[in-house]
Amino acid sequence: AFHDPFAGGGAIPLEAQRLGLESYASDLNPVAVMINKAMIEIPPKFAGQKPVGPRPESDNQTKKSATSDAFEDWSGAKGLAEDVRRYGHWMREEAFRRIGHLYPRVKVTSEMVAERSDLKAYEGEELTVIAWLWARTVATPNPAYSGAHVPLIKSLALSTKKGRQAFLHPVVSGKEWSFKVKINEEPEIQSTVGRNGATCILSGSTIPLSYVRAEAKKGNLGERLIAIVCDTPKGRVYISPQADHEKPANLKKEVSNDIKIEHWAGCTNCVVYGFDYFSKLFTARQHNTLTSLSGLLAEAYTKIFNDSENHEYAKAITTYLAFAVDKVADYSSSFCGWIPKGETIRNTYGRQAIPMVWDFAESNPLALSTGSLFSGFSQAVKYLESFYNYYPIPNGYAEQADAAGQNISNNKVISSDPPYYDNVPYSNLSDFFYMWMRSGLREHYGNLFSTIAVPKMPEIVANQFRHGGKEEAHIFFVDGMKSAITTMRALGNPSFPITLYYAFKQSETVDDSTTSSGWDTFLTSIVESGYTITGTWPVRTERSSRTMSIGMNALASSIVLVCKNREVDAGEVSRRQFQRELRDEMPDALEAMIGGVTGQSPIAPVDLAQAAIGPGMAIYSKYEAVLNQDGTRMSVHDALVLINRAITEYLSPDSGSFDADTQFCSSWFEQYGWSHGQFGEADTLARAKGTSVDGVKAAGVAESGGGKVRLLRWNDYESDWDPTKDARTPVWEACHQMIRRLNNQGESAAGELLAKMP
Repeated sequence: AFHDPFAGGGAIPLEAQRLGLESYASDLNPVAVMINKAMIEIPPKFAGQKPVGPRPESDNQTKKSATSDAFEDWSGAKGLAEDVRRYGHWMREEAFRRIGHLYPRVKVTSEMVAERSDLKAYEGEELTVIAWLWARTVATPNPAYSGAHVPLIKSLALSTKKGRQAFLHPVVSGKEWSFKVKINEEPEIQSTVGRNGATCILSGSTIPLSYVRAEAKKGNLGERLIAIVCDTPKGRVYISPQADHEKPANLKKEVSNDIKIEHWAGCTNCVVYGFDYFSKLFTARQHNTLTSLSGLLAEAYTKIFNDSENHEYAKAITTYLAFAVDKVADYSSSFCGWIPKGETIRNTYGRQAIPMVWDFAESNPLALSTGSLFSGFSQAVKYLESFYNYYPIPNGYAEQADAAGQNISNNKVISSDPPYYDNVPYSNLSDFFYMWMRSGLREHYGNLFSTIAVPKMPEIVANQFRHGGKEEAHIFFVDGMKSAITTMRALGNPSFPITLYYAFKQSETVDDSTTSSGWDTFLTSIVESGYTITGTWPVRTERSSRTMSIGMNALASSIVLVCKNREVDAGEVSRRQFQRELRDEMPDALEAMIGGVTGQSPIAPVDLAQAAIGPGMAIYSKYEAVLNQDGTRMSVHDALVLINRAITEYLSPDSGSFDADTQFCSSWFEQYGWSHGQFGEADTLARAKGTSVDGVKAAGVAESGGGKVRLLRWNDYESDWDPTKDARTPVWEACHQMIRRLNNQGESAAGELLAKMP
């Protein structure tokens, strides 16, 4: 059997199950537990079962023939998937009857055609709206326009597709303003708000963000419809705002359940603008719609039970429908953006944060497009049909458990992807989904939804805002992770190694204390738990086209750490003995990795640098301790320095004992020369070399931004550089400063510079 004690989104437990293992998943977070129940626990229970729900009379999306079920193939989870489809259709039809009037269509009139010839093909038709685009507004501080609210819009582009571009054009008259949609005609301005502040559309005067923030905290931000997006067989159609489409959104918000947003600076910046409760993230129409959909889950359960006479089956289908509602929530907050390039809505969690959003897109949950209820349950159907299309399906189990105190791992194979130090506030962000899930499923999973919000204090993340500061948060993380890994080591099947994933950006270390976050900290937790680390393999796990990666410094790889139990009589060795073993054993290990031919490695340099750490860490961590000359224990950080030195001495024997920044530059140049490379690869290499991308950038030898990294050429370096005043001077920098001085000023000037170098 297999167990993942930090199951999270369930990728590892699912793959274990697909390999034929009995799979166990546990997590402290109830949302994560529910994801794993839906993925690995529920489908095997109902494998091969025929659907019980009646075929919808007008369901064009079921894609089933009119033949009887006797001739259908209900192997695997296909019957379960079909019932999710049928009851999802029923739920959507019920929602139409109750709240359909809140989501009107757009009738294309002759007046609209007179203004826009591109609408001629749709004259007289009623088009389905897939999104309403809104702008937040704030009272202008300009006294000449007292009382007027002005729009805060990040981009006036609606579509940037060639040949069918669409833009918002402002129409200003005194204190009044509005927008008209124009095709293939760019406006004079691109936006009304940015990083440096906003601009009053009436007067052109600057509005400081501090003013906007203060007004927002007072609850003084408004909302104004600026465009409507319709769907047609020929593509998206953009319509100027209409008054009769603004009215249905002007409702009274009915809040029955709410959770305060626990602020994490840099991740939940919405709080800075007064959005400090999750209910505030939704417009009145969105919140009331989600309340209605959550309420329909209880009715769906009753209907399914009456049809199946099986409580467990009714609970299972209701669970997938609850996920469909949560999917609607993700695409139905006022923090969803519109993507002009793709002409689609960006969900609330395009990345693991809730940043402030100025102009937002409100989806139509009753349509068939992205963010709709149909889209939500269709994704569940697609999953069940594609991942469980074989029989029999191995059993899976998911439950709530603290990784440090669980006993589920007993005699099981273990692989896990633990929390990444201080990178993601998992519990803070998942309350967004928990509040809606709890509303619909509390009666069926009482113990799991017994708390008002997701449990937070035991969560093993270095949250300085929760634990009273960076030092306290660091200690909490180290102790918690060490305890969790120690538990795994004590319980896991001793015949197998465990594998742990690590994937987050390395921060620059100042010393060996709490600022040595991330990589060193994680390795230390593993070693101190009694494991020997025998492999550190980079694996390409991150999709380059994901939102986090587009134009950003995002990761490219995860590091898979392979660990086995340390021998009980491991003992201690001296620093000198450790270095001797590195010299003796590293060459063979490196030869095996590079295929026996130095300089012709099948492994890219950025990956080889990381993979090569494994054999060195295997030597370091097989001992109870490596002792320095003064009798103190050698830290993981110091061990990595020596390991990297041994790697460099073998692969580049002429390099000497170069500093970490220079080793990074040398390996990066070997692969990319002066060209740009992906930030994720640079981060992997920098971590392996004992530095960081931010560090080499601060050293003045590389540039980093927009998801790319490039080494500076000699003529890019500072012309007035003084080595006596430079606190961080890699050999690489000194070399290229010498080249710059020699080329520009000659030998004498280069000699003078050399004389200044420490």
